[in-house]
Amino acid sequence: MIILSVFKQQNRWKLFLVIGLMLVNWGIEARKWQLQVKGIEHISFVSAFRAILAGQALGFNTINRMGESVGRAAFLEDGNRLRGIVLSFVGSMAQIIVTFTMGALSLLYTRVFILSGTQQLNGLSQFWLDGLIYVIGGGIALFTLAYFRLAGLIELFERIPFVAKHRYFIEKLEDFHWKALIRILSLSFGRYFVFLLQYILLLDVFMVNVFWLDAFALVGVLFLVLAIVPTIALAELGFRGKVSLLLFGIISTNSVGIIATAGGIWLINLILPAIGGTLFILGLRIFKHKKPSSC
Repeated sequence: MIILSVFKQQNRWKLFLVIGLMLVNWGIEARKWQLQVKGIEHISFVSAFRAILAGQALGFNTINRMGESVGRAAFLEDGNRLRGIVLSFVGSMAQIIVTFTMGALSLLYTRVFILSGTQQLNGLSQFWLDGLIYVIGGGIALFTLAYFRLAGLIELFERIPFVAKHRYFIEKLEDFHWKALIRILSLSFGRYFVFLLQYILLLDVFMVNVFWLDAFALVGVLFLVLAIVPTIALAELGFRGKVSLLLFGIISTNSVGIIATAGGIWLINLILPAIGGTLFILGLRIFKHKKPSSC
């Protein structure tokens, strides 16, 4: 009933804004994809957007949506698809850096400002929570160093005979200039804040009354957990709901609203794009298998 009542509320415009932000989110990702494949192929924004949605469809039933890169690369020229899959690694690295950086800051905020002296996060003592923050911080530093020293990292890998034999597929990774890497990283931060805004809006729509900074921190921890724990999109809803209840249950008793928010984000950001991407994939297959009519 709470979900149906949303459409009767005066602030239902926020729900439509969340849907609009989904397009902004994947639009940013499309721009990232353009930058990633720029060295091998120039593609239009529309083509990049279609590729992103196709990636959502193919990644839907893979662990942590690892199949996304295959769907995106399917819209490249035949000789560039494998290289496109490799180049997608740069965008994934950038998004991981953002998610873990913001997640570590969110954990720190939660530790200091939300958890009381006797509270624990799912049985995790404050000692182990502090340790986790330090470990994640160290990992972020190493990952960021690898990101901005990508050319050197590739040169190191090329010393492996098997990698050197297939150098053609990874050599373009060495061409990423630091300016391009910063642009991709900046776009990844933009996507992250779009996600945060969507959550804040839906929490308000479903009457989960929490301080906005607390909400930002808890959503950041949620994203961190979702990035760490292997899941597939189809089964993610239950896990996302459980973690959301665990986190937001600390500061709110509106369990129905918390679950509705988690389900709404899952539906808007994953299911709707996957449906649209499936249509693009079908269109691509039909176009490729359609034979020209004989005269």
